[in-house]
Amino acid sequence: MSSEFTSQNPPPADRAGLAGRPRSAGGHRPRVAVVFGGRSSEHAISVVTAGAVLRAIDRTRYDVLPIGITGDGRWALTADDPERMAITDRRLPSVEQIAEPGQGTVLMPVDAGRQEVVYSESGSVPKDLGEVDVVLPLLHGPYGEDGTLQGLLELSGVPYVGAGVLASAVGMDKEYMKRLFTSYGLPVGPYTVIRPREWERDPAGARRRITDFAAEHGWPLFVKPARAGSSMGISRVTGPEDLDAAVEEARRHDPKIVVESLLTGREIECGVLEFEEGPRASLPAEIPPVSAHSFYDFEAKYIDSAEGIVPAPLTEEQTARVRELAVSAFDALSCEGLARADFFLLENGEFVINEINTMPGFTPISMFPRMWEATGVPYPELVDRLIQAALRRPTGLR
Repeated sequence: MSSEFTSQNPPPADRAGLAGRPRSAGGHRPRVAVVFGGRSSEHAISVVTAGAVLRAIDRTRYDVLPIGITGDGRWALTADDPERMAITDRRLPSVEQIAEPGQGTVLMPVDAGRQEVVYSESGSVPKDLGEVDVVLPLLHGPYGEDGTLQGLLELSGVPYVGAGVLASAVGMDKEYMKRLFTSYGLPVGPYTVIRPREWERDPAGARRRITDFAAEHGWPLFVKPARAGSSMGISRVTGPEDLDAAVEEARRHDPKIVVESLLTGREIECGVLEFEEGPRASLPAEIPPVSAHSFYDFEAKYIDSAEGIVPAPLTEEQTARVRELAVSAFDALSCEGLARADFFLLENGEFVINEINTMPGFTPISMFPRMWEATGVPYPELVDRLIQAALRRPTGLR
């Protein structure tokens, strides 16, 4: 394993120093609410991520309260059972499978002066579950990763891991993400956007705009939901005859779609983690072509466990460049805590940023923890650093 953190080049925050800090203002072990699941199409991957994180959290340092959000939006107490939260025999897990019996609801505080979590069930006296010091929001996609949950936590005054409201919202919307990258001078590939009312009111006009885009940039195109992740709803379209089906597939996940041209090159990813002195990039990884899939889609990522190469076989100059771009993208969106930036390395040697993910997957095969492992930050320490950073950071304007 390659590592940059050696005795000659120690991590920005050494482990002994981290262990010596006060654990919370009250001197008790910080209580971490691990929130996962949710209403998006990435529900199952969020559950898998939470299982891996629950397995890694140091229980001698933190008390843990697992809270799952069901597919219909109910906040439920769940079993603290990581083994039941994994993909087994190609079957995806869900919050419903591990929720405690009953239809009770977990209620987060809405008073910024209080941090008590309450469990309420019809016909019963609400049960006080105690205070929560920090939330680890492991939700992917809309209704969790897009600033909605972050806004609730800001109103509640509860510290949380990861990006704030604005960065989360922009990081989820591929259109505005690309617009912001462009305004900061970051290299972005050709794209066009079809808004809901365009496809609903004038599908012929919207279709013509896409084919005009293809005439300029060539087929194939990639049709994507504007606000989804984990490669959900993405289609590779080789000609006009497949366009309508691809648009409808994307619109199953989001009424707004993004159409991108094919970029010929290597897929490179880079993790960003916020240390005390600022964000730093991990060693990059490469996603090699997957022979059984036309692109790196959901099944390639999570079902067939396509293997990324860590660290990516790049030159020193290329490695330095992509790490620089990853931190620049992190700063452009005002991200906090963590992010994963995805790039294409084109045949001419230039990097183009595809997107940034403000809550990357933490499954056992996910690239973000693997990249940081190769950079010298193992999984349990990675989780610990994220929690500690959230505990240091104030809520509100900052």
